[in-house]
Amino acid sequence: MIPQDLLEILRCPHCVTGETRAAGENPGRVALVKEAWLVCQEPGCGRKYPVVERIPDMRIEAADPWLATPVDRLPVPPPG
Repeated sequence: MIPQDLLEILRCPHCVTGETRAAGENPGRVALVKEAWLVCQEPGCGRKYPVVERIPDMRIEAADPWLATPVDRLPVPPPG
């Protein structure tokens, strides 16, 4: 499980950097789903970052393959 204090600071890297930065003061918040995925809560994003062996993989390239996968169809545990 990911500690709550870590969840509060983790952000979707796609939504907090450069040209793709989302509007607002605190963009890119993520929610823990199935104890195995961090899902971006920004409208229009929805990237899903796998948590492998209790370590979040916050690389955009790790999340992009799961963009079209509905949250209820995410595999547990994540591959990798």
